[in-house]
Amino acid sequence: MTTTARHRVVIIGSGFGGLFSARKLAKADVDVTLISRTGHHLFQPLLYQVTTGILSQGEIAPATREVLRKQRNVRVLLGDVRDVDLTGRTVTSFELGRATTTPYDSLIVAAGSGQSYFGNDHFANNAPGMKSIDDALEIRGKIFGAFEMAELSTDPVEIDRYLTFVVVGAGPTGVEMAGQIAELAHRTLTKEFRAIDPSRANIVLLDGAPGVLGAFGDHLGDKAMKRLAKMGVIVQLNSKVVNVDGSGLEVERADGSRYRIESSCMIWAAGVQANALTKTLAGQTGAKLDRAGRIAVNDDLTLPGHPEVFVVGDMISLDNLPGVAQVAIQGGRHAAKTIMARLATGRFSDTPHRPFKYFDKGSMATISRFSAVVSVGKLRFSGFIGWMMWLVLHLVYIIGFKNRVTTLLHWFVSFIGRGRSERTVTEQQVVARHAINAVGADFNPFDHRRLLPGTPQSAATAKPEPVSAPR
Repeated sequence: MTTTARHRVVIIGSGFGGLFSARKLAKADVDVTLISRTGHHLFQPLLYQVTTGILSQGEIAPATREVLRKQRNVRVLLGDVRDVDLTGRTVTSFELGRATTTPYDSLIVAAGSGQSYFGNDHFANNAPGMKSIDDALEIRGKIFGAFEMAELSTDPVEIDRYLTFVVVGAGPTGVEMAGQIAELAHRTLTKEFRAIDPSRANIVLLDGAPGVLGAFGDHLGDKAMKRLAKMGVIVQLNSKVVNVDGSGLEVERADGSRYRIESSCMIWAAGVQANALTKTLAGQTGAKLDRAGRIAVNDDLTLPGHPEVFVVGDMISLDNLPGVAQVAIQGGRHAAKTIMARLATGRFSDTPHRPFKYFDKGSMATISRFSAVVSVGKLRFSGFIGWMMWLVLHLVYIIGFKNRVTTLLHWFVSFIGRGRSERTVTEQQVVARHAINAVGADFNPFDHRRLLPGTPQSAATAKPEPVSAPR
C-alpha cells in the first residue's frame, strides 16, 4: 500500500456486488475505480420483462455514472478486465483495442457470471441466453418476430414452427419467461392478427430435473406446475437438450429415447458459468474451482494468501451460497466494511478476521400476473399474496426514484390492462450478435480510418499501445 496517497480500491463489475460495494465506500477516505464492460448497472431479476415487452431497458439498467454521479471518490471506467496481476497489484482492462492498466491497494472482484451451455457453447448460436440487455433485445425481436412471420406464412407446418416457443431451464428465469410468453399469446396479442390465432402458440418448458423451481421445494414447485399448466405451458421434465439448430432442438428423455421439437424461437435459461477471471485468480493463488467455474474463497471472501483481494457474488464457492442478488449485495457491502475497518485501525498485514455472514431473505419467482411463489425461511407463499410480496421487494431494489415510478406505471399497464408498452423490435436487434461475431473482435466502430476508401484492414484495426489509468 502506498503511504503518500489515499488508499486505492478497484472494483471489477457494475452488478449488484460492484455497485453496492462502491456505494458503501461513499464516505471512506479512499479513491475508488469501478471498471465494467458495460456502462450500466443491470437489475437482472427483471430482465425477462424487457424481453417480453413490459419494461424498457432503461428502467432496469440505469447508467452507472448516473447512479454514482454524486459520489466524488469514485471514478468509472469502461473496459473488460481480462488480467489481474496479484503480485504487482494491477488489473488490465480492454475496450475496442485500448488496454488500460489500473493499480490497486484493495481489489473487489464482482464480475458476475455468464450463461452455461454445459460444454455445448455452439447452442448459443440459435438459443440465446438471458444474461444481458443485448440478450433481452435479441430475444424480444425473436418472440414478436415469430408471430409476424407466422402471419405471413401459408404453410401450416411452418406456422406451427413459428408459433412454438421453447424455454430450456425450469428455474426462476425459465418459469418467468415461459409464463410471460404464455400471457403474450393468450392475452396481449389475441385480437391483433387476422391470419393466425396467437392463442394456438405452443410454449414448451424443458428441464433435465424432475421438477420446476427445485430450490423452492416440492410444495411451491407443484403449485408453479399447476399454474403453468393452467396457462397452457407444456412442461417436459427429465428431458435433456442434446442438440440445437436453426429450426429446432433434439431432446433426450430419461430412458435414453430422443425426440425433436421444431421451433424458430428457443431461449436458454439453464445453468450459469462464473466469469473467466476466476481461472486467472486460481492460477495465481492455487484456489480451487468448482464445475461452474466459481472460486473457493476464505470465509471473509478474500483469496487465499491475498487478504487485499475480495471476490463476491456469483463468482464464489463458499458454503453452498446461491447465485442470487442478495449474496452479491451483502458480499459487496461486507468487503467495503472490511476495507474501512482496516483503514480505521491501520492494520493491513495482520488483518482482523471478519467472516462473511449471509442473511437469507428468501427466494421468489413470478409465474403470471397476480401469481408468484415466495420462499422465506420456513414460510411459503403463493398466488396473489406471493405476487404482492414480489412486487414490493423488486420496487425497493430498483435503483432510482424515476425508475421506480416508470416501472410501476408500466406494470399497471401490463397487469391491469392487456398492453405491453415496449414492443418495438428491429432487425438489427436480432442479427447484431451474429454480425459482431462476423466482423471479429478487432472491429472498432470509432476508428474513422475504417471509413476511408483504400484503408488497409490491418491499419484500421491496429491496437494502440497500452496506457495506464490516470489517478
